[in-house]
Amino acid sequence: MEGKQEPHHHLGTMPERRGTQVLTNSSQNSILASSGKDGFRELKRCLMLIGYARVSTTDQHLDLQQDALTAAGCEKIFSDVISGAKASRPGLDKALEQLRDGDTLVVWKLDRLGRSVKNLIAFTDQLQAAGVGFRSLTDQIDTTTPAGRFFFHVMASLAQMERELTIERTRAGLEAARKNGRQPGRKRLMTDRKIMAAKQLLAQGTSAADVAHNVGVSIPTLYRWIPATDR
Repeated sequence: MEGKQEPHHHLGTMPERRGTQVLTNSSQNSILASSGKDGFRELKRCLMLIGYARVSTTDQHLDLQQDALTAAGCEKIFSDVISGAKASRPGLDKALEQLRDGDTLVVWKLDRLGRSVKNLIAFTDQLQAAGVGFRSLTDQIDTTTPAGRFFFHVMASLAQMERELTIERTRAGLEAARKNGRQPGRKRLMTDRKIMAAKQLLAQGTSAADVAHNVGVSIPTLYRWIPATDR
């Protein structure tokens, strides 16, 4: 899943939610210890499930995702009709602005957020750093549980291993190319034959523009390969 790099979405500052108390873990424990069942009810009011839905085109419908998110208990649902590869996702940005310490972002499926393991891990790390949980309904992943956190740790390890294997394969390929006499990288635009022909034309008084055109390179490239002292 490493292919095309996808955009990163960052959690912004976390201002107080109007009409809703924002609780840290210590204050949550205090409520539960002092208020018993009432504490659970108060804590439930303070923590929110924020849903996010996305489809790629206007021909697709958000209804299925929105219904599932509503059934899961999401109090607010934000959505985008946009490709997952797009850098700007207004609906996701609004959802992130709503999230507070102790809240949980809920999606219908992992690919609603992104297509690469690397970016999904980076995204959930941001959520975790802000004290926000993450749930994927279809994939049955919930980072507020030990099993869910373990799943993402495994994914992170596999992604890191894949990156290291890719680097190792690239280095091995470059080394094999050098041993076989091939120079890695792009082919030279100015071959030895072109350089010799260009020098002869310049010595005959042909303009640099015409010489560059004749050998099939730009004027800056011509000057890079034939210094002024050789013209």
